[in-house]
Parts: sequence; structure tokens; C-alpha cells
Amino acid sequence: MSKHEFTRRDFLGATAVAAGASIAAKTIRVPAPLFAQQRTVAPSDRVRFGMVGVGMQGSGLLATSIQIPGVECAGAADLYDGRHVLAREIVRADLPVTRRYQQLLDDKSIDCIVAAVPDHWHRRIVVDAVSAGKDIYCEKPMSHTAADGVAMVAAAKKSGRIVQIGSQRVSSNVVAKAREMVASGTLGDLMLVEGWLGRNSPTGAWEYPPPSDLSTKNLDWDTWQGDVTPKRALDPNVFARWRCWKEYGTGVAGDLLVHLISGMMAMLDINEAPRQAFAVGGIRHWKDGRNMPDVHATNYYYGDLPVYMRLNLATEMPETYRIQGSKGILEVRGDGLTFTPQSGNDDYPSYYAYSFPKAMRDAYFAKWHAENDARVAKEATSETITFHGRDYDDVEPHLANFFNAVRSRKPVVEDVVFGHHAALACHMANESYFRKNVVTWDEGRSAILG
Repeated sequence: MSKHEFTRRDFLGATAVAAGASIAAKTIRVPAPLFAQQRTVAPSDRVRFGMVGVGMQGSGLLATSIQIPGVECAGAADLYDGRHVLAREIVRADLPVTRRYQQLLDDKSIDCIVAAVPDHWHRRIVVDAVSAGKDIYCEKPMSHTAADGVAMVAAAKKSGRIVQIGSQRVSSNVVAKAREMVASGTLGDLMLVEGWLGRNSPTGAWEYPPPSDLSTKNLDWDTWQGDVTPKRALDPNVFARWRCWKEYGTGVAGDLLVHLISGMMAMLDINEAPRQAFAVGGIRHWKDGRNMPDVHATNYYYGDLPVYMRLNLATEMPETYRIQGSKGILEVRGDGLTFTPQSGNDDYPSYYAYSFPKAMRDAYFAKWHAENDARVAKEATSETITFHGRDYDDVEPHLANFFNAVRSRKPVVEDVVFGHHAALACHMANESYFRKNVVTWDEGRSAILG
């Protein structure tokens, strides 16, 4: 997670303050997440998980998971031996480690899997896990292609296992508050949704430094490449920066757009694919051999609602949504939200009246003020609602929701269908970019059409 995404640490005890020019303010208080209220778990309710992928994101998920009460890591799998060392540093010196995740699936003492692997491995690991009777938490985006997503949904439904996708915005208290406001009609009729996120650093553009000791002796490079053809010789930069290539990743869409999309879906109570998408962009700054764009902007239709999302890896922009309604604007950021109401009424006489002759104009002005001055004065005291809080880690409650579901068999907050729909928006953005045309999602054919 970068500083441009939703902020991470403890969000408890947050308070609200008034925004600048408003005359009245409304305080919002958000309850503590349920996981924070349950700090002890009976030994019989202990959940044992296997970790697949101990890279940048996986190491963080592993470290966070073992801090959740009643959760224990029983083993870790990674194709690079250096991450076996890392997993043991995080958990314990004698943690079982392997290059073959199938060993974790065969272990009857392991209840579930947490997977953080390159996108082109998501389908195989999820399908293998649920087919082996394991629940699984899989990092976002759920799928590498639309067809992969369809296969993953089918496998999860057939198995009846729990699948949680790791777009943790849906577990954010800020998103929950925004969802509550939208559902209550605070914004009125929805007109347009905008979202944006930008970075301006080599690390933000995935220019990660590869491990210095990589070789075919300590990395199963052939297996890492999966079914991608043709095979290439070991390239440490491809190993570390796989998001840059469509053969292995889904680019800025799968890394960043999926956060914006899943957060918007949660706030607006949407669980469907976009009807239509049209994207523009290009490789405008990071000319390093990548084939995925570093600037990517996409216009969608969700039903008849226009949605515009833009991403940039060379200009920093904090992750922000602007949800526009007939009663005002809701702006949602990582550390809070602000709703600025709009009455939708004239606050002063129409300037068109200046085209009237003087006598007619004066009569219009007098009548308008007599009928509207009291209303305008009352509307001037309308509330601007602003919520601010301390940094909040939405990864921990998202993981906790998964582990609690493994125990209780209750639904997770981001199941395989929601994850599939969020990923489809990313695949449509990429397909539109590469085809240079409008694309649509055909539910009957389960395909993206140009």
C-alpha cells in the first residue's frame, strides 16, 4: 500500500469537525470494527492457514494475519527460496516452507489459504484451493483475464468454499460511512462519479529493486512463468516488476483502478460489471520496456450512471472519489469524507431578468425576493458534513472478516462474485486501451466485446 491509497493504522476514536465556510456542522461517529472488539478466541476456534506468496504484499498479509487473535500460520510456499527465509523471520524459525503450494493444499491440518502471487497465477491457485476443500483469501485483482474470472466463480460455487478477494476498501470505515450516506438519500439522485489516484516515484511505478541473489538455483523461474509462451530467460526485473507486463499482470488497472472500482461499488451498493467502457492512456513516462500504460483513464456506464476513473504513475494525486448528486457532492479520501449540500434552487433572481425592460425587471425582482428570501436564509445554514480520523488499517479487518468467515461459515464482505465484477472493470479498461475502441460486457457470452 502506498501513501496515496487509503491510510492504514488505527481508526478508532475518530471525531468529526466542521468544514470551513459552513454555518452548521454535523458530527459523525463511526463504531470500532468488530474484529477490534474480539481480542480472545477459544483454542477450538483457532484457524490455521497456509501462505502462498511471501513477496511485497504477501509478507505484509502474513505479518498482519498472525497478529489476529486465534489465527496461526502453519506453512508457507514460494518459488523463491529467499522468501522462505523471510517467512520464517516473520513467523518462527521452524515454520514449514516449500516451493510447492500443493503441499499446503494436501495438509489436512490447514483450514485455509492466503495467496498473494502475480496475477497470472490467481486462477490456478484459487481453483486448486477450493477444489481441495480449502477456503482462500486471494489478493486483488481477482483474475488475470475475464475468462479466468468466469472459471474462478464457477469453481467457487461448485465447491461451496469461501473466497475473499483482497480489495480491502470494502472493509474501510470511511467507505462504510459513505455507503450509509448514499443509501439514506443524502446525495439525492446520483449524477456522476469520479475517482482518481496518482503516484510520482519509481517505486510507485513498480520500479522495484529485484533481490540481488536471484538465480535459477534459488528460484523456480520456469514454474513462475506459468503457461506464458514463449518462455524467457530469467530476468530479475520481470520477476520484481511483473505488473509492467500484460503477460503476468494487469497493469495500473489491476493495481490501482481495482481499489477505486471496489470502493465505489461498496459505496453505491453495486455488484455488477460495467455495461460499457472506453479508455485512453499510454506509456508516457516510464519507457522501460513495459507494455502496460502508465497513464490510464476510463469512462464507464454502470447501468445509466456515468463513471470516470483516471490513473497516473508520474503525477501524484491522493486517492479520491467525487460522488455528485442532485443534493450535493460527497468527496471521499483516505482519511475521511466531506459532504457539501446543494439545494438545487436559485439563490438569487435569474440574471435573465436583465433582458427585461426596467419596469418588468423591477416587478420580477420584487416578487422573487418576496417569495424566496426566507427560503434562501434558511438554506444558508445547511450542514456541511466532514469526517476525519486517525490513520486506519483496512487490511486487518478485511483479513479478520475472512478468518471469522472460515470459523462461522458466514458470507465474507468481498466474495468471488463481487471480486469478479470489480476485476471485469479493470479488464474492460485494458481491453479498451489495447483495442482503441469502446468495449462492452456480454453477460450471456461471458465475454468482453469490441
